[in-house]
Amino acid sequence: MDMRTRIASLLCGAMHTQWPEADSLPGDADVRGMLEVPPDEKMGDYAFPCFRLAKALRMGPPVIAQKLAAAWGAEETARVECVGGYLNFFLNRASFARETLQAVSAAGGRYGGGDEGKGKTVCLDYSSINIAKRFHIGHLSTTMIGHSLRRIYDFLGYTTVGINHLGDWGTQFGKMICAYKKWGSRDEVEEGGVSALEALYVRFHKEAENDPSLEDEGRAWFKRIEEGDQEALELFNWFKELTLKDAARVYDLLGVSFDSYAGESFYIDKMEPVIQELRDKGLLVQSEGAWVVDLSEDNMPPCLVIKKDGTTIYATRDITAAIYRQNTYHFDKCLYVVAYQQDLHFRQVFRVLEKMGYPWAKDCVHVSFGMISFEGQALSTRKGNTVHLDDLLQEAVEKARSIIEEKSPNLPNKDEVARQIGIGAVVYADLSNNRIKDIDFSWSRALNFDGETGPYVQYTHARCCSLLRKAAETQLPEADYSALTDDEAQALLLLISRFPDTVREAAAKYEPSMITRAVTDIAQAYNKYYYEHRILEGELAAQAAKVALTAAVRDVIRTGLWLIGIEAPERM
Repeated sequence: MDMRTRIASLLCGAMHTQWPEADSLPGDADVRGMLEVPPDEKMGDYAFPCFRLAKALRMGPPVIAQKLAAAWGAEETARVECVGGYLNFFLNRASFARETLQAVSAAGGRYGGGDEGKGKTVCLDYSSINIAKRFHIGHLSTTMIGHSLRRIYDFLGYTTVGINHLGDWGTQFGKMICAYKKWGSRDEVEEGGVSALEALYVRFHKEAENDPSLEDEGRAWFKRIEEGDQEALELFNWFKELTLKDAARVYDLLGVSFDSYAGESFYIDKMEPVIQELRDKGLLVQSEGAWVVDLSEDNMPPCLVIKKDGTTIYATRDITAAIYRQNTYHFDKCLYVVAYQQDLHFRQVFRVLEKMGYPWAKDCVHVSFGMISFEGQALSTRKGNTVHLDDLLQEAVEKARSIIEEKSPNLPNKDEVARQIGIGAVVYADLSNNRIKDIDFSWSRALNFDGETGPYVQYTHARCCSLLRKAAETQLPEADYSALTDDEAQALLLLISRFPDTVREAAAKYEPSMITRAVTDIAQAYNKYYYEHRILEGELAAQAAKVALTAAVRDVIRTGLWLIGIEAPERM
C-alpha cells in the first residue's frame, strides 16, 4: 500500500470514529482522491481539504480540521497542522521511506498498476497508415501515443483492442493505379517496394499540374475498384500487401502490434445498412445533390454522408466503423488517436452517432495531437518532402552506436544497446511534451545524454543496475530507513510514491507525457541523490536502505519507460 493510500485509509477511519452517526462520509477511495500535494513543501507533504465535509457534518471546515488533528495519532506522520479548512500532513520520514519502498518491492515490477479496469474494454484506433505510402515521421505520434495508451490501460487491468484503421480507400488509389499503368512496371515496383509506389504518386501530381485529365483517369480507376473490376482490385491488393510488408519492419523496430488491421475498405460492404438506418430515423437530408446530417443546432456544418456523385466519404465509414466496433468488442471507451486537424470531423461523427440514439457515443473520444516537423522543416508526401520513419530510426541507432563507441568502447552487446538507445531517443522526443503541442524533431536534443532525454533516463536506469550488481556482492542486513530522512532521499521518495497516481491521471487524460515527465523527474532526483550521498559506504543497515531506494528507482523507471514504449538497458 503506497503512503497516499495509507493516509487516506487512516483518515477515513478517523472520520468514522469521530462522527460514527454521520451520513454521507466519503470512503477510502474518495478520501484518497481528495488528498492534495501542497504547492510548497513547507506546507506539508499532503493536505486534506475539509470543505466537502462541511455539509454532512454541519460544521465549518476549520473546526473539522481541528477535530481530525486532535484525534490523529498515526506513526506515519511526524505531525499534522490545521491551516484554515485544510489539514496538512508532515510525514514521518523513516516510516514514509519504509512504506514506499516496501510497496514498490511488493509490487514485483508492477508498481503503479491495478485491476480497476477488469471487465472493461478500451478500443484504440491509432497509427492508421496509408496504403501505397511509406511509413513517415508524421505517423510517429499517432503510433506511439496509441501504443503507450494501450500499455497504460493494460497496466490498469483493462482489456484493450489495438486497431490500425488503414487508409485504404479513396480516389488516391485510382491515381496510384493510373501512375503505375503509365510509368511503372511490376519488376520496378517489386524491387523498389513502397518507395517505388511513392515516387509514382509524386510524379502523378507533378504531371497532373500540366495535364488535368489525369485526375479524371485516376477517378475512373478508383471507380473500377469500387465496382470490383478484377485488374483494379488485383493491383490495389498488391499495393496493400507491399505497404503492410514495409510497415511491419517499422512496427517491429518500435515494438508495436495490433489486433486488427480493418481499414476503410473493410467497411465498404457494411455502410448501406447504416445509411438506411440514417434514412429510417429521418436524419438524412438532401443538400445540393448530396445527402447530409444537419448539425446546425450544434453550431456545426452538416456532416456529409453521401456525395452528390453517390460515393461515400470518411465520415460514412467512421460512423459504420464505430457501430461495428461496439457490436464486436462491446467497448466501454473507443479512442481515436488522430491529429488535431480532424477535430471537427470527429465531433460531427460522434454527434451523428448520438442523434442515431446510441448512448455509447459519449464513450468515443478523439485523442488529438500536434504536428511534427524535422529540424524545422514541414513535411508533405504529395510534394515528395518526407522523412521516412524507418530511415529515421535506423539513423538514430547508427548515431547511438557511434556515441557508444566513443563513450563505452568495451560495452558488451553494443548493437543491441544502440538499438535500445536510438529507438528510445526517438520515442522519448515524441512523448516528452503534452500531446497537443507541435514537435520539431532535433538530433542534438534527442540523443543528448544530459538533460531531459531518453538516453539520460535510460542511463540512470543502467546506473542503478550497475550499483545493484555491486551491492549484491555484500550480504546486507535489514534496512535502517532512518538513513533516508535527508531532503534528497525524501524528494525522490515523494516522486516514487506519486507514480501510481500519475499512471491513472495519464489514463484519464490520455496523456503519456505525464509518465515521461514522471520518470524524468525521478531520474533527475536520483542523480542528485547519487552525487550527494555515497550509497555503498557507511553502516551496512544504512547501505541496505540506500540500495533499496536504488532498486525502487530502477523498477519505477523501467516500468515508466515500458509504459511509453521504451526499453531500459541494464548496461550503457
